[in-house]
Amino acid sequence: MIILEDIALRRGPKLLLKQGSATLQPGQKLALIGANGTGKSSFFAMLLGELSADSGHIRGMTGLRIAHMAQELEASQETAINFVIAGDDDVFGLLRDIAAAEKHENFERAAELHQALDGVDGYSAERRAEQLLLGLGFKRVELHSAVNDFSGGWRVRLNLARALMTPSDILLLDEPTNHLDLDTMLWLQEWLRRYDGTLLMISHDRDFIDAVCERTLSLEQQQLVTYRGGYSAYELQRAERMAQQQAEFARQQREVAHIEDFVRRFRAKATKAKQAQSRLKALERMEAVAPAHVDSPFSFQFPEPGKVSDPLLTIDNLVLGYDDTEILKGVSVSLHPGDRIGLLGKNGAGKSTFLKGLTGALTPRAGNRVPGAHLRIGYFDQQQLEVLDLDASPLLHLQRLTPTSREQTILDFLGGFNFKGDQAKEAIRLFSGGEKARLALAMVVWQDPNVLILDEPTNHLDLDMRHALAMALQGYTGAIVLVSHDRHLMRHVVETLWLVQGGSVSEYSGDLAAYEHWVMVGDKGADEAPQITPSAGAVGNGKVQRQSNAERRARLRPLQTALQKTEKALEVLQQTLAKLQAELADSALYEAERRERLSEIVKEEGAVKAEIAILEDTWVEQQEAIDNAGE
Repeated sequence: MIILEDIALRRGPKLLLKQGSATLQPGQKLALIGANGTGKSSFFAMLLGELSADSGHIRGMTGLRIAHMAQELEASQETAINFVIAGDDDVFGLLRDIAAAEKHENFERAAELHQALDGVDGYSAERRAEQLLLGLGFKRVELHSAVNDFSGGWRVRLNLARALMTPSDILLLDEPTNHLDLDTMLWLQEWLRRYDGTLLMISHDRDFIDAVCERTLSLEQQQLVTYRGGYSAYELQRAERMAQQQAEFARQQREVAHIEDFVRRFRAKATKAKQAQSRLKALERMEAVAPAHVDSPFSFQFPEPGKVSDPLLTIDNLVLGYDDTEILKGVSVSLHPGDRIGLLGKNGAGKSTFLKGLTGALTPRAGNRVPGAHLRIGYFDQQQLEVLDLDASPLLHLQRLTPTSREQTILDFLGGFNFKGDQAKEAIRLFSGGEKARLALAMVVWQDPNVLILDEPTNHLDLDMRHALAMALQGYTGAIVLVSHDRHLMRHVVETLWLVQGGSVSEYSGDLAAYEHWVMVGDKGADEAPQITPSAGAVGNGKVQRQSNAERRARLRPLQTALQKTEKALEVLQQTLAKLQAELADSALYEAERRERLSEIVKEEGAVKAEIAILEDTWVEQQEAIDNAGE
């Protein structure tokens, strides 16, 4: 048992934790969460002995074997499998000593060492390391490649494999799912569930936390708060606490009202489509946990797409590949306004290749790519972080995209991504990976796309930012194609699943849970995934359904435009009313010399309330018209 008592922790002059207390039971699995900068990595450094607590006591760490996942990997010509085996110091040391003894023909010493190797299960080390590497997505032919041959994301996986290889009583993992695809993440999820030591992990993947962890430690307001259960349980428990704090009540109610409004308007249109009903349930779930994120610094929306064509994009019999390698062939799909597509497939199946084919970034070897007249693609992938100008500020990045935009307009927009004050004007060279990812995402949103193509957009994003992204995507009316290992985001955003497998793209008729089951249980040497449509060429090309959808969209478009104008007018009036009521709450207003101003404000308040009542009646009528048109 590890007991932390009244811990105070600083990083330089900044106080991260005061009077923090918690108990970690043997074999318990816990998530450590908190906004960026609250001290999660410093907390790990304290447990590792790299950073001392300013006060308090940590008990129960003596004699424990600790394994942790390094964030950096030095250049090395060591093979991948040997690098992982080296995670077991005893085994690797014995193997090295055996090789030295045999080289010097000291066979008696070598025999002793072989006996010692058997005692620490050293003969299975290569097999165990191989299983870890294969489970984390490496190909068998790569096991003996040098560490230097792998890119940054794959080096992170090597560090993870090495940590899992290390014999331990307590395992510390910092963002283990970054750079993993969904299939690999499911494998890791099951491995950690079988781990019989104490696990403490920093993660921004809520479904992963829910699947693995039984307790959540939250760093909030310089306190260490323990919650029962995983992240979903944390949200509900924290929402209850936040609802009781009057200081945050007004902002909480605005957030909840926004979600309720969206659910109410969506509900009437969701009576017939099974997928829409699923999305409605997801929205209602988000409504229940919204107060847990009431103090989030992130708030942004995608603008309404302007002119659109239908279809937005068509690709016919496309063949895609690199150099002499063909990855995908015979791909025929089309994208239409309002499509919300999630892409599934194993690592290396060609998901990113397919996305590059959609964007036009990869020239097809054969076939046709036909963009619609008004196609505007917003494309996000991890390579965009690498091409950011490190000497430019967030403000300058957006000014380069739209030189005619007002500086204050850009600064207001960046504030929704928590680039506020001087930070919006600072060079990004010293920004964290999460801050750079937020900037790259902000650049996509800023360009007003009518098709969003997102390749792992949540890597490096913390939980509050992921929540804000899910909310923004919920309200986005353009088309979405999403690849993500974040199952929560996939469930709440997409309505149709496509599977990339065997060089083709097919519609997957199962849901995300069915796919998870196939990966975790059904994919035991079987190559075929269940529940896929037989014809890849049919994806998105149901002519009758497409015509029906187009007619419905044509009926709805002018009605939705009118409704949006009414909503914007209501928003302005509500803001005006809030200002008037704030002034009325000022006791100084009721002094004798300010009676005239008081009378003016009361009249203005009455007039604004009357306008709001009229517009609310208009809104109801417009919503009913939309509901009837959607039948």
